[in-house]
Amino acid sequence: MKFCRFQISSFSANEVHRSVHQIHPDICNGIIEGNEVREIRGEFWDKYETAGPSWPLNSVKLLPPCTPSKIVCVGRNYAEHAKELANEVPKEPLLFFKPPSSVVGPDEPIILPCLSQRVEYEGELAAVIGRRFRNLSANEDIFAYILGYTCLNDVTARDLQRKDGQFTRGKGFDTFCPFGPVIETSLDLASATVETFVNGTRKQFGHTSEMIFSLDVIIRYIAQVMTLEPGDVIATGTPSGVGPLAAGDVAEVSVSGVGTLRNFVIGPDEDSEN
Repeated sequence: MKFCRFQISSFSANEVHRSVHQIHPDICNGIIEGNEVREIRGEFWDKYETAGPSWPLNSVKLLPPCTPSKIVCVGRNYAEHAKELANEVPKEPLLFFKPPSSVVGPDEPIILPCLSQRVEYEGELAAVIGRRFRNLSANEDIFAYILGYTCLNDVTARDLQRKDGQFTRGKGFDTFCPFGPVIETSLDLASATVETFVNGTRKQFGHTSEMIFSLDVIIRYIAQVMTLEPGDVIATGTPSGVGPLAAGDVAEVSVSGVGTLRNFVIGPDEDSEN
């Protein structure tokens, strides 16, 4: 099942009095069924009703599929990626945060900041939490607490990350956490693949089975420290092949069984809020 959040961006023939270019301000939750989105009432992780109307998928604007209170990321979780940046493989999961203010959805811009001369893509599989929990016991199944999976681009100002010696500034700029387009509730982690394309050329390819720390290990490790809430996002690390982004680029992160997250890149001079 594929959950999504969306806004209606065009209207049916019996609503011709409204502009087809208008974006309805209401944010809806939905389930994607083929080429349609069925609106649902309620939250994905709660009781919901599927009694809402259906909309053609090409007539809606997909949004980030949840609103996380926090985005917890795992660094250097693929050995080849640690090697390509001349880093040691960590002995325990290396955790860092991306702020909720860094989130953007599908087909929204990644804005290159004035402060950085080297911004890079990092395609990842991310898990979305579905139930509140902390400190799991050894016999508890972590997958009972996971709503599903999505694509995430851990955009990074690499020069600032190296300069600072820690990750907060280099990972935390506005627009540096695109994720979506959906939350897929069923995924075979043993065979899932992660790919990143820039302008149609494949730059990254990896299997989730190559992760140094499995999702089970990651979730238990994080839950020893903090309470995880419904909608929180856990990014599981990136395969090797990271590289630079430039204004005009189109970055796509694909996770098999989930879908493709597409974003375009603009310079700071194109940012209307700059």
